[in-house]
Amino acid sequence: MARTRVVDLVVVLPGIMGSRLADADGRAVWDLSGGALWRGLRTLGGSLNRLRLPKDLGDAHPGDGIVPVGLMPDVHAIPGIWQPVDGYTDLLTWLERNFTVSPGENLLPFPYDWRLSCRYNAHRLGATLARELPRWQASAPERRDARVVLLCHSMGGLIARHWVERLGGHEVTRRLITLGTPHRGSLAALDHLVNGLRKGWGPLGIDLTAFARSLPSLHQLAPDYACVETPQGLAYARDLPGLPGVDPALLADAAAFHADLRTAANRPAPTPLHAVTGIRQPTHTTARLTGADLTPLWLIDGADERGDGTVPRLAARPANADLSGYAVDESHTPCEQHGAIQNNPGVRDALAGLLGQDRPFHRDGEEDAVPLGVLAPSFLDPGAPYEVAVTIPADTEDHDALHLTAELRPADGEEPLSRTLRPLGEGRYTATFPSPLPGAYRLAVRVTDRPETTVTALSLVGGAGE
Repeated sequence: MARTRVVDLVVVLPGIMGSRLADADGRAVWDLSGGALWRGLRTLGGSLNRLRLPKDLGDAHPGDGIVPVGLMPDVHAIPGIWQPVDGYTDLLTWLERNFTVSPGENLLPFPYDWRLSCRYNAHRLGATLARELPRWQASAPERRDARVVLLCHSMGGLIARHWVERLGGHEVTRRLITLGTPHRGSLAALDHLVNGLRKGWGPLGIDLTAFARSLPSLHQLAPDYACVETPQGLAYARDLPGLPGVDPALLADAAAFHADLRTAANRPAPTPLHAVTGIRQPTHTTARLTGADLTPLWLIDGADERGDGTVPRLAARPANADLSGYAVDESHTPCEQHGAIQNNPGVRDALAGLLGQDRPFHRDGEEDAVPLGVLAPSFLDPGAPYEVAVTIPADTEDHDALHLTAELRPADGEEPLSRTLRPLGEGRYTATFPSPLPGAYRLAVRVTDRPETTVTALSLVGGAGE
């Protein structure tokens, strides 16, 4: 099959933890994925804690010699920092196979030190593109008018937006595509900051809470909307004095970061932004603070708006969207989870249109689509059964009489286990797998024999005795 012609420079930005990091001597300090993930995490805790950032670092680099060296290739996660995320090798391979893009020419993976401020990494992005775009434009006469297309997963979209909106990137950008980017933050980040790892995954045997709380990036992922229940109603986290575990200066700076994006985006001709937003997955959206504990909640003002399992749907579009037309509509709304959205077949259909400069194909418009909401453990304690819950909206045909299959596949290539989900009535289904061995897993849930309905959840299973 002929590849679609692309004359622009396509830049791929991963999410938090999605870049491999090395020290000044080239030794890996964060490079764990796939089958090696659990085994490596048992000994990596000390190294990660040494990567803790100094207080009041701001938008600077700590000078510790840590450099990004590439994108993560497979399932990766750090408990207490973020949820498991799939790798980017498959996305890059798909781009090369279907479009006239090649690494070293006009396909540019952009790894970055995900510990640091989005502003810092946006400046690095700008410096890189100031070199790479002229190189590509000068490589052939038909490329003189080439521009930049930014393809960003999760936090990568915030970095790209800051470069586009605040650092002049709009002058050379054709379009900005975000996949599950928390434009208005994520409750998951606030949960990790307040509750820490101590309540998240004890079997790891290490406490990365202080490391997590030192990261400007994690604070910039915290909700930029009223999300904490108070007697007076929902409040912004930044307005709550003494929020346990959170650096108030970093949280205030994160609020300023988001405010700057909202202001800058209100231009007469804003850069086209295409927000691909995962939907219908159970997603914590608000929280209740009780003493030093933050309890995540599914509802906001009594409504279950859901999202991609990590980023609420309301947060996956820029806050200024309705004011400026900056991103009036979600470009594509796959029924998919955050960690796998970059590898979703329906998202690939939309990207094919966006990169080819044609109208995106919207898989969600199919009349016979079956939207599955999947709830599975992101981190599972050793010896615990692996439980899956699925919900299907009542307006879906035969929502109580569908045949659903769940497949739990180890990332190390071992044989998967399959289960048929048991209907509970009212569009609810469930299945239980026996306790998995330690490691990383991909769970695929679908209507049996209908692969287009697949939703993928990622999990990391701990080991005993650490």
